[in-house]
Amino acid sequence: MDELLSDRTAVVTGGASGNGRAISVAFAEAGADVVVADLREEPRESGTPTHDLVEEAGSGAAFVECDVTDLDSLEAAVDAADEFGGVDVMVNNAGIFRSETFLEVTPEEYEGLMDVNVRGVFFGTQYAARKMIEEGRGGSVINLSSVAGLEGSANYVTYCTSKGAVRLLTYATAAELGPEGVRVNAIHPGLIETSMTTDDVPIVGTEAGESFLEQIPSRRFGTPEDVADAALYLASDLADYVNGESLVVDGGMHNTG
Repeated sequence: MDELLSDRTAVVTGGASGNGRAISVAFAEAGADVVVADLREEPRESGTPTHDLVEEAGSGAAFVECDVTDLDSLEAAVDAADEFGGVDVMVNNAGIFRSETFLEVTPEEYEGLMDVNVRGVFFGTQYAARKMIEEGRGGSVINLSSVAGLEGSANYVTYCTSKGAVRLLTYATAAELGPEGVRVNAIHPGLIETSMTTDDVPIVGTEAGESFLEQIPSRRFGTPEDVADAALYLASDLADYVNGESLVVDGGMHNTG
């Protein structure tokens, strides 16, 4: 596994914390250089900055301050991979998670979530794919959707809408970019223990969370490392014939609930 991504460079948006942090470290341990693109260097979980962990793993690392709703900022994050030879893997991980009642959602709340969760993924894919094709290298784009992008859920309507859009964006771009050597796939995490599910919308560690566990055949919440393992597979040559797919990482909740 140490050489699975050798001689490759990945850009990971939202890479400082949570799933993005785990993905960045897993990629580095597999031999990839990593551009960690995020609003802040410090992980929300506290501890060593992610790009320092990437360097400790023996890989090239860069941190780029990036707001995916600012397209110049997003393009600069993709361009930062040029330091290591160019982007081979683009992970559109940055996202926000909210609970809200449909009848009370404001246009501002809707636009704010869609700008991060959809627009950022759309143009992150576009910028990375352009460079992959122009440089004749091909590559892998991995979009972080959610099980919420597979089925509707009350009180999460804007989030479900955004993640469903990411799913179909993945399919459409896979069809268009596949002939150019660019694979596009989506990961649909279930309930993963990150600051999103412990702080932003508290689920893990609550009574409500305990009831969710009864719906998960694996009887545990996921970890960022579970998501990172899926991303590592999709980024590597092991998935060379995998394109336009949705990889669900939820302990069996979606298909058995």
